[in-house]
Amino acid sequence: MNHTHTPHHGAPHGHHHEDATDGQAEILDLDAEVLAEHTASITAWLPLRTTPHHIVDLGCGTGAGTFALLDRFPGAHVTAVDASAEHLRRLRTKARARGVQERVRTVRADLDEAAWPDLGSPDLIWASASMHHMARPDRTLRDVHGVLAPGGLFAVVELAGHPRFLPENAPDDRPGLEERVHAAADRRQAAHMPHRGADWGPMLTAAGFTVEGERTITVHLEGSRGEAIGRYATGVLRRIRSATADMLSPEDLTALDRLLDPGSPHGIARRDDLTVRTERTVWAARRDGVGHRPSGRASGPTRSATSRR
Repeated sequence: MNHTHTPHHGAPHGHHHEDATDGQAEILDLDAEVLAEHTASITAWLPLRTTPHHIVDLGCGTGAGTFALLDRFPGAHVTAVDASAEHLRRLRTKARARGVQERVRTVRADLDEAAWPDLGSPDLIWASASMHHMARPDRTLRDVHGVLAPGGLFAVVELAGHPRFLPENAPDDRPGLEERVHAAADRRQAAHMPHRGADWGPMLTAAGFTVEGERTITVHLEGSRGEAIGRYATGVLRRIRSATADMLSPEDLTALDRLLDPGSPHGIARRDDLTVRTERTVWAARRDGVGHRPSGRASGPTRSATSRR
């Protein structure tokens, strides 16, 4: 996979290599596990007028959003779209294990291509950590607007960069290592993904949507999921290392390798002070229907108080 961004929920285009998706799929599965409560809180917050029956998950990855939406809306079915055949295979396996395979259809598609497959006329479209991968997001947003049923809702969810795991003064031999590694990754990514960290509100409005809500959730998870957090941190930092090794000082690279060495007494797996710290922002955008009744909501986007878990 060519992208350095991680974790990433199945970039819905064809720029990645299938043989590189294994480690990525593992991270997506951990991402789903570690952030499950926050994903559920986002699905519960969505300003829906009616219960959705057909949902599309754009850039579904291994299904974090798909299964959260199936849980939230028991009467709905989901069309899960991704460019990776391996991600979709994993998603189908999970759907069978959960007994919901009849409610899921998978579609392999590159959404940067000019012609999209027929996705029907969904009343809810969900895109988590996928929009910033689009080569031409303005065109993609217009395409989404055209597919969505009138009155339907488009939910864009984005992580604010890479999650942080280590205390600020860690590790002892190279304090501040994680921030320096993240800074290097951000510099490398700026050229590849100029829309990462973007404010999607104005772009959604320009594409014809009415932004009805915006909410930022602060994620701060402490040791309760120790083992999962350790595996998550290892996977994320390993992928960042592969993208930034040539940009780091020899001392930082050595310290990072020590953290990533499963046999090292100084490795991530042995630490008991890991946390997951990041922010997720969701934009809820309406495709206005013809002659619908006003919802009574104040005009303009609303920003809720940040919730902390």
